Amino acid sequence: MEELVEKLKDILEVDELDVKQKFSDYEQWDSLSTLLVISMLNSDYGIIMTKEDVNQFASIEEFCKKIVA
Repeated sequence: MEELVEKLKDILEVDELDVKQKFSDYEQWDSLSTLLVISMLNSDYGIIMTKEDVNQFASIEEFCKKIVA
C-alpha cells in the first residue's frame, strides 16, 4: 500500500497524504488528477475504473485497500 500512496502523493503533488481524507478534500484534486489516477491504475495494476468509481470511496485508505487487495 505504501507504493500506491507514494504514487498518489506524486499525482497530487503533496509531501504528505492523510489517507483518512477523501481525494476531494485536497484542493489539488481535479479532473486531471482523476485521469492520472485512472491511468496509473490501468498501467500499474491492470485495474480499470471510471471517474465515478474513484470518487465513490469514503477515504483514500479505503481506495488503497481495494486496489492492493
